[in-house]
Amino acid sequence: MRGWDDLYPLPMPPSWVPGAAVGILSLHFIQKLLFPYFWADFRYLLKVLTYGARMEMYRLQGRVVTVLDKFVKLAEKQPHKPFIIYEGTVHTYRDVDRRSNRIAQVFLQHKALKKGDTVALLMGNEPDFIHVWFGLAKLGCVVAFLNFNVRFRSLLHCVSSCEPKILVVGADLLGTLEEILPKLQKDVSVWIMAKDSTFPNVHTLLDKIEAASEDPVPVNRCSANSLKSAVLYIFTSGTTGLPKAAVISHLQVLKGAAGLWAFGATSEDIIYITLPLYHSAASLLGIGGCIQLGATCVLKKKFTASQFWNDCRRYNVTVIQYIGELCRYLCNQPVKEGEKNHKVRLAVGNGVRNDVWREFLDRFGAVKICEFYGATEGNICFMNHTGKIGSVGRTNFFYKLFFPFDLIKYDFQKDEPIRNKHGWCEKVKKGEAGLLISKVNAKNPFFGYAGNKRHTEKKLLCEVFKKGDLYFNTGDLMVQDHDNFLYFWDRIGDTFRWKGENVATTEVSDVIAMLDFIQEANVYGVSVPDHEGKSGMASLILKHNASLDLDQMYKQVVTYLPSYACPLFLRVQEKMEMTGTFKQQKFQLVDEGFNPSTITDPLYFLDNSKKAYVLLTKELHEMILSGKMKL
Repeated sequence: MRGWDDLYPLPMPPSWVPGAAVGILSLHFIQKLLFPYFWADFRYLLKVLTYGARMEMYRLQGRVVTVLDKFVKLAEKQPHKPFIIYEGTVHTYRDVDRRSNRIAQVFLQHKALKKGDTVALLMGNEPDFIHVWFGLAKLGCVVAFLNFNVRFRSLLHCVSSCEPKILVVGADLLGTLEEILPKLQKDVSVWIMAKDSTFPNVHTLLDKIEAASEDPVPVNRCSANSLKSAVLYIFTSGTTGLPKAAVISHLQVLKGAAGLWAFGATSEDIIYITLPLYHSAASLLGIGGCIQLGATCVLKKKFTASQFWNDCRRYNVTVIQYIGELCRYLCNQPVKEGEKNHKVRLAVGNGVRNDVWREFLDRFGAVKICEFYGATEGNICFMNHTGKIGSVGRTNFFYKLFFPFDLIKYDFQKDEPIRNKHGWCEKVKKGEAGLLISKVNAKNPFFGYAGNKRHTEKKLLCEVFKKGDLYFNTGDLMVQDHDNFLYFWDRIGDTFRWKGENVATTEVSDVIAMLDFIQEANVYGVSVPDHEGKSGMASLILKHNASLDLDQMYKQVVTYLPSYACPLFLRVQEKMEMTGTFKQQKFQLVDEGFNPSTITDPLYFLDNSKKAYVLLTKELHEMILSGKMKL
C-alpha cells in the first residue's frame, strides 16, 4: 500500500531557499554580534528624521506651527481632557485655554504691551504660571522665566538683563518682591497674582482676570513669523558670573517638546512634573511634551520624596521627570512594602549616577530610565534610547551627519582648548575625556543670550578645524566609548553642579567679598560621597587684623544666594595660591577636599539644623561621609 506522501508528495523548495535562509540567519547573528544597537539606532533616527521632515514640510508650505498653536488646536479637539492636575483639581485643555485668554485680554485692554515686548515671570509651580505664560504668548510677548531661588542682587540683574516691560509676581513670592522693589527700575510695571496690594504703584491681576472676557485675542498678535524668533528667556548660570538669559526660539521649544514622544510616551500617558517650571526640563520637555502628545500632566508645587510614590499611585502616573538628586532622594527613603506597586514605565531626565540608577531599578521595578543630555541654550542633544546604565546618549555616523559635534582636547591649567602648532583644535580618542563642541549652522543655530553680546560671543569657538567654521562651546567634558555611547565627565570653567543647579563660582565669590573682613574668596566644588555633583566650598583670605565672623558669613550667603549656591564648607588660608596666568588656583584645593585630618587650615561646615557655620571636626567629617549629616 502506498503511503500518503506517495499519493500527495510535498513540493520541494527551490534549491536557493535553504542557502538564503542560512544567509539571513548569518546576517542576523553578525548584526547582533557586531552591530547590537543597529535597530534601536535605526528606530530612534527614524523618529528624529520624521519630526524634522514634518517641520520642514510646514516651512515649505509657508506655515509656522508653534507649540502654542498645537495647544489651541488641542483645546478645540479635546476640550474636556485633563491637561493639568494640581493638588487634586483638574484643569482641562479648555479651562487652561480660556483662563489664558482672560489674562491676555487683561493686558490687551490695559494697552500695557505690544507684540515682541518682554514680560518677566516670577512664580512657583502652580497652574497660573502656565496660564500667565500662555496668555502672554497669545499676545506675542517674550516671557522670561525667573528662578525664584535667586535673591536680591542676582534677581535684580536677571530682571534688568531681559529688559521687561512688566514683572508678574506670584502671591507666594511677595516677600521676594518686597526685597527688590525699592531698587527695581522705575520703567518696569509690576503686577501681582492677588486681588489687592499693599505695595505702592503695584497692579493686581486676579481681580481683573475674573472680570475679563474669555474670547481669544486677535490671531495676528500671537502668530509667529519665523521659528527662529524668540519666545522665551530661560536663565542659566553658564560657565561664569551672574545668571544669563538664554534666548529660546520657537524652534527650540518644538525640539524640547518632542523629547517625551521620542522616548516613546503617548497621549494616554500621565506625566508627573515636580521640577520647577522656570527650568527648561519642566517647561519645555514637561509641559511642552504634554502638548506635543496631547497628554495629561500632574503638576506638583514642590518635590517631596515621602509623597512621590503615593502621588504616582493616586493619579495613575506613567511617566516621571527627574534630575539625579531626585532619584537619590527617593532611594534614600525608608524601604516600604509595595514600592513596585505603581504604573510608572518611563523616567526621563539627566544626572543620575550609575549606583543610584541600579538601585532605583532594583527597588522600584521595571521603569525605563531615559537619560538625556542638553544645555538650555545649546544646539546639541543626546538621548539614551537603549537604557545603557550611566550613558547620556548614543551617536553614530548618521546622527553626526545631521547634528555635527566633536570632543576636543582641553588644557585644564590654562582653561582653554588645546591648539596644535597650526592653530587648530585636536579631537580626543575614544575613551578619553574631551570638551563637547557642536557645529553652529542654519539647521542647528545658537541664539545666544539676551542683552549680552559679549557672553554670546564667549560661548562660540571660531576656526576650530578649518577657516570659517563656528562651534558652540557647551562647557562640558564628555567621554565617547568604543560602542559610541557618551558619558558626562565634568564641567569646565568656574562652575559646578549641585542639587541639579549650575553654581557660578564668581557669583558666590562676589557675594562673600562684600563682607568687610574678607580680602579674597576662592570658590570651587568638592565631591561628597553618595551625592550628585559637587558641593560648594570657599577658601577665604581675611583682611589684615580682621577675624572671621561666622554669624555675619551665614547671614550674607543665605540672604544673597539661592540655597543650592551657599558654600557648605569654608577654609581659612593665609595666602591664596595663583596659577601661572594669575588666576586663582583651584585644582589643588579641589583635590584636598574638606578633610580636617589632612588639612591644617581651619575648616567650617554649614549646619542647616543650627542655621550657622560650625567648626568642621573629625567627628563631623565622619558623619558627613557616612550620610548621617543631611546636606
